Amino acid sequence: MLASLLGTGLVSVFTVLAIGRFVHGSLPTGSYAERFEERAWKASPAYVAGDITPRQKMLGDVVERRQPPARAHDAVDRVAVDLFVPAVDALLDLAARQRSAGVLQQRRQQREFARRELDATTIRLNSRVLGFREDDNGVEVRLADGSSARGDLLIGADGLKSVVRQQIAGSVPATYTGDAAWRITLPAGRVPPGLVDEVMSVWMGPGGHFIAYYIRAGGALLNFVGLVETNQVFEESWTAKFPWTKFKADFAGWNADVQMLIDAADRDQCYRWSLFSRPLIANWSTRRVTILGDAAHPTLPYLAQGAAMAIEDGVVLTRALAMASSVPDALQLYQRNRIGRTSRIVEQSNANRALFHMRDIDEIRAHFARRDEGAERNTWLYSYNPLTVPLL
Repeated sequence: MLASLLGTGLVSVFTVLAIGRFVHGSLPTGSYAERFEERAWKASPAYVAGDITPRQKMLGDVVERRQPPARAHDAVDRVAVDLFVPAVDALLDLAARQRSAGVLQQRRQQREFARRELDATTIRLNSRVLGFREDDNGVEVRLADGSSARGDLLIGADGLKSVVRQQIAGSVPATYTGDAAWRITLPAGRVPPGLVDEVMSVWMGPGGHFIAYYIRAGGALLNFVGLVETNQVFEESWTAKFPWTKFKADFAGWNADVQMLIDAADRDQCYRWSLFSRPLIANWSTRRVTILGDAAHPTLPYLAQGAAMAIEDGVVLTRALAMASSVPDALQLYQRNRIGRTSRIVEQSNANRALFHMRDIDEIRAHFARRDEGAERNTWLYSYNPLTVPLL
């Protein structure tokens, strides 16, 4: 089977490795081809090797497991993948222009991870994907330079503004939520001792909330995100810089711990993006094309499950390809077992926005007194294992 995968960052590479190792039993030699989709990075984040939460790390263990498929069909006797991902070198150039050591290090790790795990000799840059054509025997990806690539399957992991989703489901409107999100990373050594515990910390208040947690092995970086309600609508981009003074003003009067974190931020490295919601779609697949991650179920960051869902998608899709008797049957098995769960997560994330931004402190306390958020999520969210969940 030759699969074409259009996507961004670590999740795309992960899916390639999962298909190769889970279906084939080991990483296939040769036949990997990366075509770098030049503008995808402008539309969606790149999940970076090492910049993952413990839950995502647990899910990532799939690429090191050599479980045999329950039943493999003829189409997966040989696995090769064309991977359409952002231009990693262009991302490095962007980071250098931003003079952000943290971003530069993340992009370099992404590049090295991709080149280490995939066959670097087959990398071809600057091939922008425009769409696809499919027939009973396969699917052809159309590129902006007039060339094309053909395979048995196309997986669209191309983010919020997915080219593949638009062709499958039509235009999906994006509606401004009323929120903007600040995102800052700090070396752990710059965080005042004892200020942030090694758990996710959340501060809630009228019209906004603030989250901080450590990332990287050993908690080398602190990631903190401040979400604030505002009628100032700007672009939906992770690379839009705003003045530090605006960040400070958005959280004026908040808890002293929040103020200390804002004060520790690099003055010229403050990024803010406007948050847009998109409606759920009922169908992710044609006969030989499907989508995963933000392309399939774009979610707001109020439950912090976007990357984890994408990795789950990759695992379940991989298992479906191993179990089903044909590619069309595999894609239906995949989406049948993922749409319900991802829809629930998206809806819960939407509900959290109202909870986190309540105007009355007594109302917030009363809500949390009635519910055990941790126990509830453990019963359905964190206990889900894409490696073992029955596929029906």
